[in-house]
Amino acid sequence: MNFPVTRQAAAVSLALAIASSCASAQSVDTVVVTANRTPQKAADVIADTTVIHAEEIARSGAGSVADILQRQRGIEITRNGPAGTTTQVYLRGSNSNQVVVLLDGVRIGSSTTGAASWNAIPLSSIERIEVVYGPLSTLYGADAVGGVIQIFTRKGVAGQAISASVGAGSNGTRQAQAGVSGATSGEHAVSYSLGAGYEDADGFSATRPGVTAFNADEDGYRRRDANGRVALTLAPGHEIGAQFLLSRLYSEYDSGASSFNTYTDQELNTAAVFMTNQILPNWRSSLQYARSEDKGGNFTSAAGSGASQIDTRQDEFSWQNNIAIGPDTLQLLYSHRKEEVDSSAINRSRITNAYAAAYSAKRGSHLLDLSARHDRSVYGNKNTGAAGYGYDFGNGLRATASVGSSFRAPTFNELYYPGYGLPTNRPEKGRNRELGLRYDGSLVQLDARYYRNRLTDMIVSATPCPDRAVRSCAYNVNEAQLEGVSLGGSTRIAGVNLRANLDWQDPRDETTGKRLARRAKEHASFAADRSFGTVKAGAEWTLSGERYDDAANARRLGGYGLLNLYTTWQFTPELSLLVRVNNVADKQYELARSYGTSGRTWFAALRYGIH
Repeated sequence: MNFPVTRQAAAVSLALAIASSCASAQSVDTVVVTANRTPQKAADVIADTTVIHAEEIARSGAGSVADILQRQRGIEITRNGPAGTTTQVYLRGSNSNQVVVLLDGVRIGSSTTGAASWNAIPLSSIERIEVVYGPLSTLYGADAVGGVIQIFTRKGVAGQAISASVGAGSNGTRQAQAGVSGATSGEHAVSYSLGAGYEDADGFSATRPGVTAFNADEDGYRRRDANGRVALTLAPGHEIGAQFLLSRLYSEYDSGASSFNTYTDQELNTAAVFMTNQILPNWRSSLQYARSEDKGGNFTSAAGSGASQIDTRQDEFSWQNNIAIGPDTLQLLYSHRKEEVDSSAINRSRITNAYAAAYSAKRGSHLLDLSARHDRSVYGNKNTGAAGYGYDFGNGLRATASVGSSFRAPTFNELYYPGYGLPTNRPEKGRNRELGLRYDGSLVQLDARYYRNRLTDMIVSATPCPDRAVRSCAYNVNEAQLEGVSLGGSTRIAGVNLRANLDWQDPRDETTGKRLARRAKEHASFAADRSFGTVKAGAEWTLSGERYDDAANARRLGGYGLLNLYTTWQFTPELSLLVRVNNVADKQYELARSYGTSGRTWFAALRYGIH
């Protein structure tokens, strides 16, 4: 580990100190789905996991999913201007295309860039978010190198619930959302959920003065979305259903010309049909067929100017079987995924077939997870495996250790884009080792993790190409190491809820010796809130150390600290008012060189039926 010995000692000392006062915000009673593809109590999960609940999402105010993730441990973001512009999310220092993103179990993202379109994901329908850190290729296949982020939308429960909200804020922000959900009772129960949302903002200039692309106009965005889910119980233990999400985003950006407008028109659509069957008392089968579409184009208002359009589609069929063997669980999985790209530069498709098995065991104080997977596609055959062990010392203290391998498949751009891609590119490979210590007390929790994820066959853009052509192209040449210590904690003191996340990391390109672009060595977040009768007031403080905007570490991005304040008034059990002020100190900072960020902003929303 490249941290100095004194820093290691400080990290351990701080972890022990936090154990007496704060820890992970995740309750021991929390149920986690993503870590093992099946519901489990957090106390039985070995993988490092964070759950973001509905209350935290509701009080986030205007912005995006990425803004919520930025306040979690182990996560950094970059964005090319306002909330509607291109956004990247880094998990434990991994690239944005080394993270799998799921929406209710449906994989989303572009097959050309390999990354999810974070700016197109609507906040209005989200119930909770699960973040699982570390390699999960044995469960989710390609690209789960840094981890998996799964977003869950609202589902119907007994009775009927109606929700609605309207909000407004700085930069001409306007929001509206409405939804209805519920479930019937009886032998053939039906659960349902339907929602729609709208968000509009005038924005601010995407770029800063002094750069070629600068245009002094405001760059706004407009997002419309709708989602739904319905499920029918055929008989006890047997259910069928369908779900969908439609999101369309119009977002302006700068291209350097002041006489006309440039913008993107993007769609993120998902749909799935599913069936679960309790075949035997110890055998539960789940079938799902899903489709996700990521469509985007760049346009200009200039007469006679052209436009570019890139459409990607993923179709996936999965069959998962959970078989109870005494207190243990055997999981068998088959997956068939087809990716298609249709653009002016690339018109290709590829199919990936995968077979996986996982075994989870609990024996007294001992926890054990074993998993293995085989993926077969045009980029070759890949085998991955993982093993995790946990030991419960009692009184809420638990230690874990795990190892796992992963891989990232070359994107369609890296394989086929004319003049850039090479069909001979191989998948990137990762190998992770991890140690964890967790404490769950009645008022205090702690989560401390040390990890080392070594990456090989990294695909980078470099000149000259292997074919000796004097041009930049993508090919396997680099090695990298993602190493760090991650601490998280929460507690309650004198009626005040406290939460702290701290990360020390060393995301390094081993080939060049340079730090990976746009990633800090230290970042942290702190939060505190307290209720005064029907009023709750809180503060959030997000900090990041210096970063570099380029692989050569020549363009430095300064560190920053952002203070946010919020308060909610609960007028009735159903009706509340949120008022939020972000970047209270009006800090000037950069997430990406030459791109603008927002100064001090405010947002207020009246909510009905949302808690």
